[in-house]
Amino acid sequence: MGNYPEHELLQDGQASSAGTLLSPSEIEALVAERFPRKAYCTVEDWLIFHVDEPAESLARVRATGLEPMFMYSHCVIYDGHGRFPPGGWVRSTLCKSFDGVCLFETRNTIYVLVGQGREMKASLKTIFGLC
Repeated sequence: MGNYPEHELLQDGQASSAGTLLSPSEIEALVAERFPRKAYCTVEDWLIFHVDEPAESLARVRATGLEPMFMYSHCVIYDGHGRFPPGGWVRSTLCKSFDGVCLFETRNTIYVLVGQGREMKASLKTIFGLC
């Protein structure tokens, strides 16, 4: 794990990123192929947070097999677990894997990032203060 593609930061500290433009049936097939036993949640208007904390804190997260990243979305399209209503918001737990494009995996869910989104560094206070 680790070494995710770095995107050129924009002047405000954010990077623009493109998610997938696949159709719902293509997304379902992709997730079934790559993560056959996991439910998925498709989201748009998303933001990937790279945790900006001291190196020791980041190392402790990585030692558990996770990456210090979270995904936040202003708009859920579909949630296979039925936890989040369409049009609602969601913030993930820590990242297990990220393909750098559209598949953001946590321990329990695959978040499929649809359309344009953003990536940025942020403190945990900022990440958890969103809601």
